[in-house]
Amino acid sequence: MLQNDNWGWRARVGMFIVASEAVPEAEWWAMRPDGVSVHAARVSAPAPWALWDDERKTVQAADDLARGCRQFAAMNLGAVVLGHSSSSFVGGKGWDEAVVAAMRGLLPEDTFVTTNGLDCLAALGALGIERPYLVLPPWFDTATVEAGLRYYADQGVTLAGYLQYDPGPGWRDLPPGELYPRGMGFAQQIEPLYAQIRAGCPAAADGVLIAGTGFRCVGILDALEQALGRPVVSANQASLWHCLSKIGAGAAVAGYGALLAG
Repeated sequence: MLQNDNWGWRARVGMFIVASEAVPEAEWWAMRPDGVSVHAARVSAPAPWALWDDERKTVQAADDLARGCRQFAAMNLGAVVLGHSSSSFVGGKGWDEAVVAAMRGLLPEDTFVTTNGLDCLAALGALGIERPYLVLPPWFDTATVEAGLRYYADQGVTLAGYLQYDPGPGWRDLPPGELYPRGMGFAQQIEPLYAQIRAGCPAAADGVLIAGTGFRCVGILDALEQALGRPVVSANQASLWHCLSKIGAGAAVAGYGALLAG
Protein backbone atom coordinates (compact mmCIF):
# COMPACT_ATOMS: atom_id res chain seq x y z
CA MET A 1 0.00 0.00 0.00
CA LEU A 2 1.28 3.45 -0.90
CA GLN A 3 1.86 5.87 1.97
CA ASN A 4 1.65 9.66 2.06
CA ASP A 5 5.00 11.22 1.26
CA ASN A 6 3.90 14.87 1.50
CA TRP A 7 4.63 15.40 -2.17
CA GLY A 8 3.47 18.81 -3.35
CA TRP A 9 1.21 17.64 -6.14
CA ARG A 10 -1.15 20.58 -5.58
CA ALA A 11 1.54 23.20 -4.97
CA ARG A 12 5.00 23.76 -3.55
CA VAL A 13 5.74 26.94 -1.64
CA GLY A 14 9.12 28.34 -0.64
CA MET A 15 9.44 30.36 2.55
CA PHE A 16 12.29 32.43 3.92
CA ILE A 17 12.46 32.28 7.71
CA VAL A 18 14.76 33.34 10.52
CA ALA A 19 17.73 30.98 10.76
CA SER A 20 17.05 29.93 14.37
CA GLU A 21 13.26 29.52 14.22
CA ALA A 22 11.12 26.38 14.14
CA VAL A 23 7.65 27.94 14.44
CA PRO A 24 6.97 28.97 10.80
CA GLU A 25 7.53 25.51 9.31
CA ALA A 26 5.61 23.79 12.11
CA GLU A 27 2.61 26.09 11.72
CA TRP A 28 2.57 25.92 7.92
CA TRP A 29 2.68 22.13 7.94
CA ALA A 30 -0.14 22.07 10.51
CA MET A 31 -2.38 24.33 8.40
CA ARG A 32 -1.56 23.35 4.82
CA PRO A 33 -4.15 21.52 2.69
CA ASP A 34 -3.36 18.07 1.35
CA GLY A 35 -1.01 18.16 -1.60
CA VAL A 36 0.84 21.30 -0.56
CA SER A 37 4.50 21.04 0.45
CA VAL A 38 6.51 23.70 2.24
CA HIS A 39 10.21 24.31 1.65
CA ALA A 40 12.20 26.63 3.92
CA ALA A 41 15.36 28.64 3.38
CA ARG A 42 16.94 30.27 6.40
CA VAL A 43 18.22 33.82 6.71
CA SER A 44 20.63 35.01 9.38
CA ALA A 45 20.75 38.69 8.36
CA PRO A 46 19.28 41.35 10.67
CA ALA A 47 16.05 43.10 9.73
CA PRO A 48 15.37 44.20 7.10
CA TRP A 49 16.62 41.37 4.90
CA ALA A 50 17.23 43.78 2.03
CA LEU A 51 18.73 47.24 2.45
CA TRP A 52 17.56 50.43 0.77
CA ASP A 53 19.93 52.31 -1.51
CA ASP A 54 20.85 55.88 -0.65
CA GLU A 55 17.89 57.28 -2.59
CA ARG A 56 15.43 54.75 -1.11
CA LYS A 57 14.33 53.57 -4.54
CA THR A 58 15.67 50.01 -4.72
CA VAL A 59 16.90 47.42 -2.23
CA GLN A 60 19.83 45.02 -2.20
CA ALA A 61 18.93 41.54 -0.95
CA ALA A 62 21.01 40.07 1.87
CA ASP A 63 23.34 37.28 0.77
CA ASP A 64 21.19 34.55 2.38
CA LEU A 65 18.07 35.89 0.67
CA ALA A 66 19.70 36.14 -2.76
CA ARG A 67 21.25 32.68 -2.46
CA GLY A 68 17.93 31.17 -1.38
CA CYS A 69 16.15 32.72 -4.35
CA ARG A 70 18.66 31.17 -6.73
CA GLN A 71 18.17 27.78 -5.08
CA PHE A 72 14.37 28.10 -5.09
CA ALA A 73 14.49 28.98 -8.80
CA ALA A 74 15.19 25.34 -9.67
CA MET A 75 12.44 23.83 -7.48
CA ASN A 76 9.29 24.50 -9.54
CA LEU A 77 7.66 26.50 -6.76
CA GLY A 78 4.31 28.17 -7.20
CA ALA A 79 5.02 30.88 -4.65
CA VAL A 80 7.85 32.26 -2.51
CA VAL A 81 7.27 34.35 0.63
CA LEU A 82 9.68 36.40 2.67
CA GLY A 83 8.29 35.32 6.02
CA HIS A 84 9.59 38.00 8.35
CA SER A 85 7.25 40.57 9.88
CA SER A 86 10.15 42.56 11.31
CA SER A 87 11.70 43.13 7.87
CA SER A 88 8.45 44.60 6.56
CA PHE A 89 8.13 46.79 9.67
CA VAL A 90 11.73 48.03 9.76
CA GLY A 91 11.96 48.35 5.98
CA GLY A 92 9.00 50.72 6.13
CA LYS A 93 6.74 52.18 3.50
CA GLY A 94 7.47 50.81 0.04
CA TRP A 95 9.96 48.18 1.23
CA ASP A 96 7.65 45.22 0.57
CA GLU A 97 7.19 46.19 -3.07
CA ALA A 98 10.90 46.92 -3.51
CA VAL A 99 12.06 43.58 -2.13
CA VAL A 100 9.43 41.69 -4.15
CA ALA A 101 10.84 43.34 -7.28
CA ALA A 102 14.38 42.37 -6.28
CA MET A 103 13.38 38.76 -5.59
CA ARG A 104 11.44 38.47 -8.85
CA GLY A 105 14.67 39.18 -10.70
CA LEU A 106 16.12 35.97 -9.22
CA LEU A 107 13.09 33.70 -9.61
CA PRO A 108 11.10 32.33 -12.58
CA GLU A 109 8.62 34.82 -14.03
CA ASP A 110 5.59 32.71 -13.12
CA THR A 111 6.48 32.45 -9.41
CA PHE A 112 4.23 34.47 -7.10
CA VAL A 113 6.46 36.49 -4.76
CA THR A 114 5.26 38.18 -1.59
CA THR A 115 6.21 39.30 1.91
CA ASN A 116 4.59 38.76 5.27
CA GLY A 117 3.71 42.43 5.43
CA LEU A 118 1.78 42.24 2.16
CA ASP A 119 0.17 38.95 3.22
CA CYS A 120 -1.21 40.38 6.47
CA LEU A 121 -2.58 43.44 4.70
CA ALA A 122 -4.27 41.23 2.12
CA ALA A 123 -5.77 39.07 4.88
CA LEU A 124 -7.17 42.09 6.72
CA GLY A 125 -8.77 43.25 3.49
CA ALA A 126 -10.22 39.84 2.67
CA LEU A 127 -11.90 39.63 6.08
CA GLY A 128 -13.05 43.25 6.09
CA ILE A 129 -11.01 44.09 9.19
CA GLU A 130 -10.56 47.86 9.42
CA ARG A 131 -9.63 48.35 13.09
CA PRO A 132 -7.48 45.40 14.17
CA TYR A 133 -6.09 44.80 17.63
CA LEU A 134 -2.39 44.24 16.98
CA VAL A 135 -0.56 41.61 19.05
CA LEU A 136 3.25 41.61 19.05
CA PRO A 137 5.79 39.10 20.40
CA PRO A 138 7.80 39.86 23.51
CA TRP A 139 11.18 39.82 21.73
CA PHE A 140 10.37 42.93 19.67
CA ASP A 141 12.41 45.81 21.09
CA THR A 142 11.03 49.34 21.36
CA ALA A 143 12.33 50.34 17.92
CA THR A 144 10.67 47.34 16.24
CA VAL A 145 7.37 47.93 18.06
CA GLU A 146 7.42 51.56 16.95
CA ALA A 147 8.28 50.51 13.40
CA GLY A 148 5.31 48.12 13.41
CA LEU A 149 2.89 50.80 14.57
CA ARG A 150 4.26 53.21 11.97
CA TYR A 151 4.04 50.54 9.25
CA TYR A 152 0.30 50.03 9.70
CA ALA A 153 -0.33 53.77 9.99
CA ASP A 154 1.52 54.29 6.70
CA GLN A 155 -0.66 51.58 5.13
CA GLY A 156 -3.82 53.39 6.21
CA VAL A 157 -4.71 50.82 8.86
CA THR A 158 -6.22 52.29 12.04
CA LEU A 159 -5.33 50.10 14.99
CA ALA A 160 -7.85 49.69 17.80
CA GLY A 161 -4.92 49.18 20.14
CA TYR A 162 -1.97 46.86 20.57
CA LEU A 163 -0.62 44.31 23.01
CA GLN A 164 2.94 43.18 23.49
CA TYR A 165 2.67 39.72 24.96
CA ASP A 166 3.90 39.30 28.55
CA PRO A 167 5.98 36.08 28.54
CA GLY A 168 5.61 35.63 32.29
CA PRO A 169 7.94 34.92 35.22
CA GLY A 170 11.49 34.05 34.31
CA TRP A 171 11.25 35.93 31.01
CA ARG A 172 9.65 39.33 31.52
CA ASP A 173 12.67 40.81 33.29
CA LEU A 174 15.03 40.01 30.43
CA PRO A 175 15.69 42.58 27.69
CA PRO A 176 13.79 41.71 24.46
CA GLY A 177 17.03 41.00 22.63
CA GLU A 178 17.96 38.26 25.10
CA LEU A 179 14.70 36.29 24.95
CA TYR A 180 15.48 34.26 21.84
CA PRO A 181 19.13 33.55 22.73
CA ARG A 182 17.94 32.33 26.16
CA GLY A 183 15.44 29.90 24.59
CA MET A 184 12.14 31.81 24.62
CA GLY A 185 11.39 30.80 21.03
CA PHE A 186 11.20 27.14 22.03
CA ALA A 187 9.49 27.72 25.37
CA GLN A 188 6.41 29.48 24.02
CA GLN A 189 3.04 28.58 25.51
CA ILE A 190 -0.15 29.44 23.65
CA GLU A 191 -2.63 29.24 26.54
CA PRO A 192 -1.34 32.42 28.26
CA LEU A 193 -1.34 34.18 24.90
CA TYR A 194 -4.99 33.24 24.40
CA ALA A 195 -5.86 34.60 27.86
CA GLN A 196 -4.04 37.89 27.33
CA ILE A 197 -5.62 38.54 23.93
CA ARG A 198 -9.09 37.65 25.16
CA ALA A 199 -8.73 39.92 28.19
CA GLY A 200 -7.17 42.83 26.34
CA CYS A 201 -9.05 42.99 23.05
CA PRO A 202 -11.00 46.29 23.02
CA ALA A 203 -14.63 46.50 21.98
CA ALA A 204 -13.65 48.90 19.19
CA ALA A 205 -11.57 46.22 17.45
CA ASP A 206 -13.26 44.43 14.56
CA GLY A 207 -10.57 41.76 14.43
CA VAL A 208 -7.19 40.67 15.77
CA LEU A 209 -3.82 40.58 13.98
CA ILE A 210 -1.02 38.56 15.59
CA ALA A 211 2.26 39.66 14.02
CA GLY A 212 5.58 37.81 13.99
CA THR A 213 6.18 34.61 12.05
CA GLY A 214 8.16 33.17 14.96
CA PHE A 215 5.27 33.84 17.36
CA ARG A 216 3.56 30.52 18.11
CA CYS A 217 -0.20 31.06 17.92
CA VAL A 218 -2.15 29.20 15.21
CA GLY A 219 -3.38 26.64 17.71
CA ILE A 220 -5.58 29.29 19.37
CA LEU A 221 -7.00 31.06 16.29
CA ASP A 222 -10.31 29.20 16.22
CA ALA A 223 -10.75 29.44 19.99
CA LEU A 224 -10.12 33.18 19.92
CA GLU A 225 -12.61 33.73 17.11
CA GLN A 226 -15.26 31.84 19.02
CA ALA A 227 -14.54 33.71 22.26
CA LEU A 228 -14.30 37.18 20.71
CA GLY A 229 -16.85 36.84 17.93
CA ARG A 230 -14.38 38.47 15.55
CA PRO A 231 -11.91 37.19 12.94
CA VAL A 232 -8.31 36.56 13.95
CA VAL A 233 -5.34 36.73 11.56
CA SER A 234 -1.85 35.47 12.30
CA ALA A 235 1.36 36.08 10.36
CA ASN A 236 1.90 32.50 9.18
CA GLN A 237 -1.79 31.88 8.51
CA ALA A 238 -1.94 35.02 6.36
CA SER A 239 1.11 34.06 4.31
CA LEU A 240 -0.11 30.51 3.65
CA TRP A 241 -3.55 31.77 2.64
CA HIS A 242 -2.20 34.52 0.39
CA CYS A 243 0.26 32.26 -1.42
CA LEU A 244 -2.23 29.48 -2.08
CA SER A 245 -5.06 31.80 -3.08
CA LYS A 246 -2.86 33.64 -5.55
CA ILE A 247 -1.68 30.49 -7.30
CA GLY A 248 -5.09 28.81 -7.37
CA ALA A 249 -4.15 26.11 -4.88
CA GLY A 250 -6.34 27.15 -1.99
CA ALA A 251 -8.61 24.65 -0.28
CA ALA A 252 -10.77 25.04 2.81
CA VAL A 253 -8.93 24.09 5.98
CA ALA A 254 -10.87 23.80 9.24
CA GLY A 255 -9.54 24.67 12.67
CA TYR A 256 -7.27 27.61 11.89
CA GLY A 257 -9.56 30.61 11.61
CA ALA A 258 -12.08 32.03 9.18
CA LEU A 259 -9.37 33.07 6.72
CA LEU A 260 -8.48 29.47 5.85
CA ALA A 261 -11.93 28.01 6.42
CA GLY A 262 -13.16 29.56 3.17
